[in-house]
Amino acid sequence: MSLPYILVLYYSRHGATAEMARQIARGVELGGVEARLRTVPAVSSECAQVAAEIPAEGALYASLDDLKHCAGLALGSPTRFGNMAAPLKFFLDGTSSLWLSGALVGKPAGVFTSTASLHGGQESTLLSMLLPLLHHGMLVSGLPYSESALLETRGGGTPYGPSHHAGADGKRALDSHEAHLCRALGQRLASLALALEKSRG
Repeated sequence: MSLPYILVLYYSRHGATAEMARQIARGVELGGVEARLRTVPAVSSECAQVAAEIPAEGALYASLDDLKHCAGLALGSPTRFGNMAAPLKFFLDGTSSLWLSGALVGKPAGVFTSTASLHGGQESTLLSMLLPLLHHGMLVSGLPYSESALLETRGGGTPYGPSHHAGADGKRALDSHEAHLCRALGQRLASLALALEKSRG
């Protein structure tokens, strides 16, 4: 039997959401669980997939099996008019078989996002990503205010999940509070996954 892993699944156009995903993966591994980084291909109005089967660099593309067999999920996207990006939505729209089988029921999940402006839809994007996870019966985890970075941040960070203010040019690096909150979500998901596995054992 393979070891449990937390799937860190994201779409990133300019790299900020990908860096958040790497910080969350660090937190997962600090929590004693393997992290599996996966992304999704870009989509176009002309066809479903315009990219090669294996990306030239970065994380591999996610499969339904990656999602089916995970012990928990961190889902991330940049904001698109206050909503998740189309490539991530396209992937989630293809998970009906997992919904029908109940494959994700009872597994912990959290969400994260990056935006160009500080009030550019961070919270609504996070909430948009939570909706399909609730339909799948996942156990949603945010960030508690015992994480002092939530009160101290001058950039991103919400109780709904980590967020990042990338700036208009998309080049603002994660600050220390934003990175800390990403790692905190990773550790939280790892801890929840281990506790749930122990309770089932």
